[in-house]
Amino acid sequence: MAEVQSANATASGGRRSKPPFRADHVGSLLRPPKLLRARAEFAAGQMSADALRVIEDEAIRSAVKMQSDVGLASATDGEFRRASWHMDFIYQLGGVEKVAGDIKVKFRNADGEVDFKPAAIAVTDRVRLDHTIFAEDFEFLAGISPDGVTPKLTVPSPNMVHYRGGRAALDPRAYPDPEQFWGDLATAYADQVRAVAELGCTYLQFDDTSLAYLNDPRQREAMEQRGEDSAHLHETYVRNINNALAGRPKGLAITTHLCRGNFRSSWAAEGGYDFVAEVLFGELDVDGFFLEYDDARSGGFEPLRFVGPGKLVVLGLVTSKRGELESKDQLKRRVEEASRFIAVEQLCLSPQCGFSSTVEGNALSYDEEVAKLALIVETAAEIWG
Repeated sequence: MAEVQSANATASGGRRSKPPFRADHVGSLLRPPKLLRARAEFAAGQMSADALRVIEDEAIRSAVKMQSDVGLASATDGEFRRASWHMDFIYQLGGVEKVAGDIKVKFRNADGEVDFKPAAIAVTDRVRLDHTIFAEDFEFLAGISPDGVTPKLTVPSPNMVHYRGGRAALDPRAYPDPEQFWGDLATAYADQVRAVAELGCTYLQFDDTSLAYLNDPRQREAMEQRGEDSAHLHETYVRNINNALAGRPKGLAITTHLCRGNFRSSWAAEGGYDFVAEVLFGELDVDGFFLEYDDARSGGFEPLRFVGPGKLVVLGLVTSKRGELESKDQLKRRVEEASRFIAVEQLCLSPQCGFSSTVEGNALSYDEEVAKLALIVETAAEIWG
């Protein structure tokens, strides 16, 4: 296991000098209008890739400055170079191809349903890492992150490759035995983990909706209809991540973010963490869990009793789906409630999800996004010092 700061090893006043931090955030940020226009022009063949990258660079510099200015100890590039938090990564894995057709996902919000149709995938050859994915993106982020701000790289969990397609996406000529797929997938991710660490990355996050979705009986039923063993799939997923992280480099902090869907302020799944909690919190070999806890959809804090010593839980109490600002008193009360099941020294604070998991973004303004991040920093300072 990586030699990172344990939950009880804190700097003065309870602050943390290594990730995850007392005040943190998931990763994606609202895309600026100029960047959205540039991406549209690029898609229409009206802008070169080099010209688009110049505009992306400018937007990322501003985003990193904003994160530093509000007092965050970590910074991401806002995922500004991606259209989607996960597919831009998955399609770069060797053996994985984008295919005709869509994956139909029903998202919900207070006003009704929203259709989300990401492109389908097929695993047509042995999965492998042909190159370090997002290498140039991380190097640029690291080069512009100010002193005292840790650059954070976010990538989808390996489980997302399976959850998006399942066994039906595996070409039997490449994988007559599905277990070979899991082995190759873990190896490809292990290669990615080592490679980004060699670039100087000390903060890597696996974003994962699958382990959160499996808490929803409707999602488990859907997986059962696809021929999966939905009662034990979370065990396979945890084992797969652990295999990918086995032998990870020292000094690399690994977190995972669990979410029930985040598309234009809508969600795809509901339910507390109870179904997966014992295996997830007791066996997953990560240093911290970013957990969605912004409303009743996420259930109670009781499952946190399974979190082992030395692991951090970053409570996603501030919603990224709406602009209305939470109160400090409300956040403090929620942290106190959570501390009945896990030591307060093992807790941190963040938004419930990213602000723009896909290029479209959530239904709030840039100023509201900044206000929420500032609120997290201020509240964390008052709780932990």
